[in-house]
Amino acid sequence: MARPGKLLQTVPLRDEQSLFTLVENRSAFTMERCELNVFETHRRAEKVNLVFDDLVLTSMLRGKKVMHLFGKDGFEYLPGESVIVPPHEVMRIDFPEAHLENPTQCIALAISAEQIQETVNLLNERFPRVDSPGGWEVDSQMFHLVNNQDLADIINRIVRIGIKDQTREKDVLAGLALRELLVRLMQTQARELIERNYTQLATGNRFAHVVQYIKENLRERINLDTLHEKACMSRANFFRKFKEMYGISPGDYIVQERIRWAKEYLKNPYASITDVCFRSGFQNLHHFIRTFRRVTGVTPSAFRERG
Repeated sequence: MARPGKLLQTVPLRDEQSLFTLVENRSAFTMERCELNVFETHRRAEKVNLVFDDLVLTSMLRGKKVMHLFGKDGFEYLPGESVIVPPHEVMRIDFPEAHLENPTQCIALAISAEQIQETVNLLNERFPRVDSPGGWEVDSQMFHLVNNQDLADIINRIVRIGIKDQTREKDVLAGLALRELLVRLMQTQARELIERNYTQLATGNRFAHVVQYIKENLRERINLDTLHEKACMSRANFFRKFKEMYGISPGDYIVQERIRWAKEYLKNPYASITDVCFRSGFQNLHHFIRTFRRVTGVTPSAFRERG
């Protein structure tokens, strides 16, 4: 999990007097097809078990956990990350750093099987995946994810609906948001699968082949109009299917990759901003600075100073 994920908006912590327990204190908000749970832990603890009857999307808001799943070794679970847990799977959780001044907080969104199946069926019917005979699904093997902006935005929206919305339309809004969440989740998983394994998948998956080409040629000019040829697809179909798979256009993906490398190069205090610009594949310094600021919210110099 080397890439930092997009942080979610935190939820106000409960005051100590209102806590039922200092370990995994639960606040639940029920909607028609999901249940939003907010968990807080205010002291160190080990081997705390948690299980749900439905598939659960959990997301860290603050602090650190060590999560044990599927009988495997534990892994650090931090803000900016989400974990998918299948129904009836026991989560064994450690809280090595939690205390009253530094609590952990996470959400667990339990989603009904009916909502998941309806969304999967809709995607497979209207937007069938390329080079994937099994079609769209929520993949329990890709369970530890880095939040991208789209995923973080929709999780934040569902949290706001669950906690703050008191209107009669709450369940309708939640249902629409859940559908979008599941779409973004499956897109994120599909992207992560290719990102982690593109070299192995490149010979049998046309998008992995394109991703490998982009990554290997980031410093060069990449002609968007030739990418569809590498995928053996028409231009219109390639652009449409790429966005369905990744949630972003090929051009935006190239920009994201170049900005990711620029961030790495900026860690070298001896590299000039101009050098970082060209090493990242940008051809114009002014364009690089403007694009970096648009994507990250700060200039390259400010990003370097921030550390």
